[in-house]
Amino acid sequence: EVQLVESGGGLVQAGGSLRLSCAASGSSFGDYTIGWFRQAPGKEREGVSCINLSDGATYYADSVKGRFTISSDNAKNTVYLQMNSLKHEDTAAYRCVADRSLYKCVVFITQGAYYGMDHWGQGTLIAVSS
Repeated sequence: EVQLVESGGGLVQAGGSLRLSCAASGSSFGDYTIGWFRQAPGKEREGVSCINLSDGATYYADSVKGRFTISSDNAKNTVYLQMNSLKHEDTAAYRCVADRSLYKCVVFITQGAYYGMDHWGQGTLIAVSS
């Protein structure tokens, strides 16, 4: 079982930056893919980014490429999402997810096909003022 706790959300002006953290507890952290999903009010859930903890490979939705960077500190069991050049449309609840399947995360952020993720954090809110 993996427990995920997000932190780092808040209010920021457009063009600003924030860094989200996802702290994981449980065993076999390196066996997982960690992703960031978001959902804005009245909109469908959207995949943002994934990182394969076994080899560090990263994946991004087109909407955040070049602006967001996902990284991990495996010694701390923590994944980060550095968000730069924030836009009003980035306003959403961001949730950290974990699954042993890299495919499920990547296919969601690149194609919007959702097959479920095993573990979810409670989420953290990002509000970007325009």
